[in-house]
Amino acid sequence: MTETLTIPARFNGPPGSANGGYTCGRVAQLVGAEEVEVSLRTPPPLERPLDVVRDGERVELRDGDTLVAEGTPTDVLFDVPEPVEHDKVAAAVERGRERWTRDHPFPTCVVCGPQREAGDGMRIFPADVTGQGILFGSCWTPREQDGDADGLVRPELVWAALDCPTSAPVANFSEGPPKVLASLAARLGCAVRVGEPHTILSWRVEVEGRKSRSAAALYDSDGLLTCASRALWIELRE
Repeated sequence: MTETLTIPARFNGPPGSANGGYTCGRVAQLVGAEEVEVSLRTPPPLERPLDVVRDGERVELRDGDTLVAEGTPTDVLFDVPEPVEHDKVAAAVERGRERWTRDHPFPTCVVCGPQREAGDGMRIFPADVTGQGILFGSCWTPREQDGDADGLVRPELVWAALDCPTSAPVANFSEGPPKVLASLAARLGCAVRVGEPHTILSWRVEVEGRKSRSAAALYDSDGLLTCASRALWIELRE
């Protein structure tokens, strides 16, 4: 019997397609390693069974003959910044809320879309915490519905939370074409608990033409690093 995966419509990113980080998280679970890299080859469709194809440690997600995503084990090793106090990040988010809301290219994204109501979207809104466009911060307190019976956040939602914040340091906002996620690698080193306030810091690594690389780190309420990600974003053509 063919193994399939279906992404519910609620977990959209751009209209009509799935959120990239959520999709990567679902693929990463199929790979089954602690550190996984997932590449997105086409916008992941919603509410449609996608075939899971396994080749050793490599996992493909296919929509008929179309390759949607592929995941493999990897190493996620890089330096992360020191944690920033939750109150400082929250203040930056409040200051930057108007710009994020006004200029967001995909305002109904389940993770960072300002048009998603609390209890429906994750409402993770990155903002510049330095005033220099170098380091961005987000606040995230996972809800009970995001967790399992043990009160731990489902891995695919941690991946989603580690996705959208990496867009902020490289986003064009209203100054150019939007960027979409091309690949995401993540290390889920520690469990993420429901109801606990977390902060996410994100920063730019490099920009080369239409390609931008960035990274993110997730910290618990004690400022301890729990998870990290690195992302590749591609600017859409005009």
